[in-house]
Amino acid sequence: MTTTMLLPTVHGQTARVETLPSTDAKNRFAQLIERVARAGKPVVITRNARPAAIMLSMAEYERLVQAAPDPLASLQAGFDRLVDSMQAPEAAAGVDALFSSTPEQLGAAALRATHQDKP
Repeated sequence: MTTTMLLPTVHGQTARVETLPSTDAKNRFAQLIERVARAGKPVVITRNARPAAIMLSMAEYERLVQAAPDPLASLQAGFDRLVDSMQAPEAAAGVDALFSSTPEQLGAAALRATHQDKP
């Protein structure tokens, strides 16, 4: 008897996936690999009736990797915006003021900023 379970998909839906106890997977490992590779459908391996692992074809794995968003893309975009804002004339004037300030002026500015942060 084949058992199945519902798993979430990348599109926010669910898909019914076949399950197989780990002992059966171990005893028929070569056949399991062949079946998953040929059919292209994943199989959930269970241990004590709980999902423990999932086996999927290499083609399905490659598809998932290709579809995954670049985790650094949003950080890169934020960094690019920050660098762009630093190119503004006001930013350049601020940097000039910072590096031409005396230690006393920097200390006074720090105190003013600290007092502004307090409610």
